[in-house]
Amino acid sequence: MHFVNRVNELKTLTATLQRSKQNAQFTLVTGRRRVGKTALLLEHLKGIEGKTLYLYVARKSETLLVVDFQQAAEAELGLKIFGTLTSFSDYFEQLLIYAQQEHLTLVLDEFQDFDRVNKSIFGSIQNLWDRYKDSAHINLIVSGSIYALMVKLFEDDKEPLFGRLTSKLILQPFTTEIIKSVLYDYNPTCNSEDLLFLYALSGGSPRYLALLIDAEATDRASMLSYIASNGSPFLSDGKDILVSEFGKDYATYFSILQLIASGKTSQSAIDLIIGKTTGAYLQNLEKDYSLIAPQRPLFAKPQSRTVKWRIIDRYLVFWFRFVFANQGLIEMGRFDLLQQSIEQHYSTFSGLALEDYFRAKLAEEGRYTRIGASWDNKGLAEIDILALNDLDKTALVAEVKRNAKKINLAALRVKADSLTNELAAYEVSYQGFSMADM
Repeated sequence: MHFVNRVNELKTLTATLQRSKQNAQFTLVTGRRRVGKTALLLEHLKGIEGKTLYLYVARKSETLLVVDFQQAAEAELGLKIFGTLTSFSDYFEQLLIYAQQEHLTLVLDEFQDFDRVNKSIFGSIQNLWDRYKDSAHINLIVSGSIYALMVKLFEDDKEPLFGRLTSKLILQPFTTEIIKSVLYDYNPTCNSEDLLFLYALSGGSPRYLALLIDAEATDRASMLSYIASNGSPFLSDGKDILVSEFGKDYATYFSILQLIASGKTSQSAIDLIIGKTTGAYLQNLEKDYSLIAPQRPLFAKPQSRTVKWRIIDRYLVFWFRFVFANQGLIEMGRFDLLQQSIEQHYSTFSGLALEDYFRAKLAEEGRYTRIGASWDNKGLAEIDILALNDLDKTALVAEVKRNAKKINLAALRVKADSLTNELAAYEVSYQGFSMADM
């Protein structure tokens, strides 16, 4: 698949590049896993006339990492660093000295993994940046996948790199319109079932879109056949992403995520099945790994205990719901039965994805200041979409069904009666969304 969109992000990076020719720039590019950060940075580097150096921070010893980096500097910049360096601090200083004479764009990808290589590297970068930034012509870009950790590194006043950034770019998954346009580009005869399956599986992640497009899997049947086949990256990527992040506690974290993906979204339900209190694990999954988020009824107080946990990444919802839960079938090579399992539960799974799709679509339209859902403690009066415009005091109450014939606006109005006080100040409209509206 060719490089898609990211026009505004490339413009931002280009503007930063121009500023760096006068004053050193320090840019953070972050966003969740598989959102296309590396692809964006490599595309940006293609258009630069001048010296560029891309370095990937692998999880290896600092000495071996610096040896690799020295070789890259010599190959890409012609910079020969005599002697064997053993610390990134010494290496980074050599690049800053080089940038005093020659403009340099330096990309450090998976920057947060310096935390695993040597935690003191962040302090060294801060010290050297402060010493050289006024004399070096450098465009430093750091990129990382663990959003919470990356933000902490630069926005926590207890961290050495606090206050050093000159710009920050948070990369988001593709919008619903871009997903639709990509699908139509490669399959002009696609239908809403194809689009929903693509969204439910990828959530707009460029990596997963590219994998499907490159495999010529652009309709529902071929997508299902590809993902549930021997050697498919869709079967392994979830584990590849997370096992090394979670370490020795990965089994507990995986179990919690599987429960959330299967509909056990309250801590009480999760605790009951896991057999222990999981509050600390849920907090880590939210704060440290940026994998889950609490969902409360839209009018609930911020500290309300009426919380449903949701997995943010749609691919991971799919992976834990169908792949992790069916490891036995995969190990036996019964991909036919894996496909049957997906088909058997797809209606419910895709129905929830369709709700996400329309919430995202409404958010992209920019007409509302708050978008969410609503339910009561008894699980009744559940409203799929509640969208508010607090500026003009309008509200949308909506029901989402795969089949338009199953939408019942009269019943929806009855559910909304439970929010009479909360909606009193709004001009309320009611609407149904189905696959025909995608």
